[in-house]
Amino acid sequence: MPSPIAKTIIAALVAAGLATAATAQTVPAPRSRVEVPTTPGVPEFRDPKTGQIWTPENVGQGPIGKPTPADLAFDPLAQAERIKGVVVQRPNFTPLGWSAPSAGPSTPLVTMDDASLRAVPGKRWQVVLYVSNNSAGTLAPMIDCRFTNAGKLVEETRVLLPGVGAGVRGGLTIYGPRTDLFVDRADCRIVSP
Repeated sequence: MPSPIAKTIIAALVAAGLATAATAQTVPAPRSRVEVPTTPGVPEFRDPKTGQIWTPENVGQGPIGKPTPADLAFDPLAQAERIKGVVVQRPNFTPLGWSAPSAGPSTPLVTMDDASLRAVPGKRWQVVLYVSNNSAGTLAPMIDCRFTNAGKLVEETRVLLPGVGAGVRGGLTIYGPRTDLFVDRADCRIVSP
């Protein structure tokens, strides 16, 4: 058991520690960096040419003046460039899984699914999709893809896959035109088998 003097010393040390902590909290320490949370507000954009501040409330309202040649430089609907002929590709096919062959009256020999179109900046448009061989034998599917802009053909591609084993499902990437050509849709279909 501590003596009464020891208890007094411990109490004095605790009080001094609390006083030091209270003083430290009231005197701000110098900082070289201040973090300020953002205040929620209306998103806005300042047009560097005109100085106009656009918000969701005023976009599309009021006169904005005659468009400059720079404003008219890119009109995706006016694009007329087209890649002539049919581009033939032999992409890599990556097997991802297997299921029991199920081809029959209601299931085709080869199916495609989960296709997605994306642009790789500075490179090419790509369609990533998955192909399944539903037959009991090895097949070499052929796929045609049409890359279009507002319904106008930009590039037509024929994809020749290597032999895909019975019941195998795998993925592939089909390359389209360069990304400096605008594409808003890719329509891919199996043409053989």
